[in-house]
Amino acid sequence: MKIRVILVDDHAVVRAGFKMLLATDAQIEVIAEAERGEQAIKLYQDQQPDIMVMDISMPGIGGLEAIRRICARDNQAKILVFSVHNEQVYINQAIKAGAKGFISKNSAADILIDAIQHIVKDGRYIEEGLMPAMPSDYQQTIDTLSPREFDIFLLLAKGRTAHKISEELCLGYKTVANYSTQIKKKLNVTTVAELAHIALLYGVVNH
Repeated sequence: MKIRVILVDDHAVVRAGFKMLLATDAQIEVIAEAERGEQAIKLYQDQQPDIMVMDISMPGIGGLEAIRRICARDNQAKILVFSVHNEQVYINQAIKAGAKGFISKNSAADILIDAIQHIVKDGRYIEEGLMPAMPSDYQQTIDTLSPREFDIFLLLAKGRTAHKISEELCLGYKTVANYSTQIKKKLNVTTVAELAHIALLYGVVNH
């Protein structure tokens, strides 16, 4: 029996590269591809893959929310995150959302295949070296953010307004404003500039 994989990434070139890489293993078959979280959710329901390999930085609802929704409907779902972001907060958020593994897009080819095989056998897989110890009060607080709060924290830190975030995530403006207040309260800050500074400090957004 082949391992049936759905690949999710918003860059067609990246998907093509990973598809070619997975084709080197006779046991693995890519049965479908998606470029957005919304698409991934529908494909998962329709195709019921053995595993979904998903990026978390995508337009629309994004990867973390897609993982959360898929796992809410199917607690047996096997999702491996592959991302350019390898900071600990991303790993923690992905695992909290329901992912069974996390690897860097910069990892060696055999690690992706190894991770897929490991997770399909009911294991978990976090690439070695991706979990550096980073003691900090803010770090612990960021880890307590829910997947939705984390998404909004990132967007606020990138300079998006509450109106823009409500459009992007299909949430009411008041809901986003409430989340924003909660996030600031948790991180003990009063301005978006301070939020952005924390996000930069821990590498969750680029300069």
